[in-house]
Amino acid sequence: MQDTHTELLRFTTAGSVDDGKSTLIGRLLYDSKSIFEDQYEAVKESSERRGEEGINLALLTDGLKSEREQGITIDVAYRYFSTPRRKFIIADTPGHIQYTRNMVTGASTANVALILIDARKGVLEQTRRHAFIASLLQIPHIVVCINKMDLVNYDEATYERIKQEFEEFSYKLDVKDVHFIPISALNGDNVVDKSENMPWYGGSTLMYYLENVHIGSDHNFIDTRFPVQYVVRPNTDEFHDYRGYAGRIAGGVLKQGDKVMLLPSGFTSNIAKIDTYDGPVKEAHPPMSVTVLLEDELDLSRGDMIVRENNQPKVGQDLEVMVCWFIERPLQLRGKYAIKHTTQDARCIIKEIRYKLDINTLHRNEEDKSIGMNDISRIVIRTTKPLFYDSYRKNRNTGSIIFVDEGTNETVGAGMII
Repeated sequence: MQDTHTELLRFTTAGSVDDGKSTLIGRLLYDSKSIFEDQYEAVKESSERRGEEGINLALLTDGLKSEREQGITIDVAYRYFSTPRRKFIIADTPGHIQYTRNMVTGASTANVALILIDARKGVLEQTRRHAFIASLLQIPHIVVCINKMDLVNYDEATYERIKQEFEEFSYKLDVKDVHFIPISALNGDNVVDKSENMPWYGGSTLMYYLENVHIGSDHNFIDTRFPVQYVVRPNTDEFHDYRGYAGRIAGGVLKQGDKVMLLPSGFTSNIAKIDTYDGPVKEAHPPMSVTVLLEDELDLSRGDMIVRENNQPKVGQDLEVMVCWFIERPLQLRGKYAIKHTTQDARCIIKEIRYKLDINTLHRNEEDKSIGMNDISRIVIRTTKPLFYDSYRKNRNTGSIIFVDEGTNETVGAGMII
């Protein structure tokens, strides 16, 4: 396992507009001493200019001028901070309905989703949508932060009622680990420091949870998947015969001496050596980037995959995919799109649109087949060449796929293989 000091936790925030997501992140950054003096001064000045009392911590994350003017988050803002225990990357995603695609982008690599609920409003339609997207994207841990407790006089009954409401809804979803914390992002209750205003709450603070939640098993360490990204041939006298296959491990553990199988050829060989930037290692696991050397001279190129003989991914050209559509031009039935899957580039045709999902009711609409921006739908595609894939539920790396418009080269959708 990695050294605990360098373990990286990615988390995403979600909630409806004005639930205090940006204030919460500002509070985490400020109370964990992760912002610079000049950033603090700029925010202080900006708060005074807007005639606000105190310091508006939300301005730490709202980087776009239009966000500061409206006091809302529009784009996905990534923020990086660290404590002695862990490094963190935050994806602060917008709460508006029209930004579902941004939430999908920000949440696709997260270990933890923070879902904010305004204590005065309880579970809203948006809350349900975000929880559903978190379960669709298979985010392993969900923390429900019941915020603005200061505005309901830190009332335990309000907290318990919202908690129960969310639990009843989340039974329908595929979420394994849900945690509840009552907080006030504005005043800092239970964010980094324990709240004196809520002696009835016996759990941990948000910061303690983020530093200690076990994320080591979030990756798939069982099914070995190594998509080849690049063939390393230095062609120097020193490394005359060096032929390595570079890439990022998408699943499983690779060990020196292991017998492996190569796709698509089906040939087998043994791992002679595993090189990393810091020198050779005996074994490697996700999400490490390594160069693998094999004992036999075999022809492998970008897009091929190294797996185990008795544990292979599915290989096929007809795939069922849940897709979140990103652009205003609707998804075209029989339309052709370029796709990216692990290190493989291919093209596909949309064979069938099964149904469109109403995120708010989780209802499957089989009548309406017009898939526009922010819609989530189940489709069937046929690819121009076989892909080596797993279901998204089994492996988030080999189970995800990106759709690209060949004419404009823009990313038009993100898919999860079923």
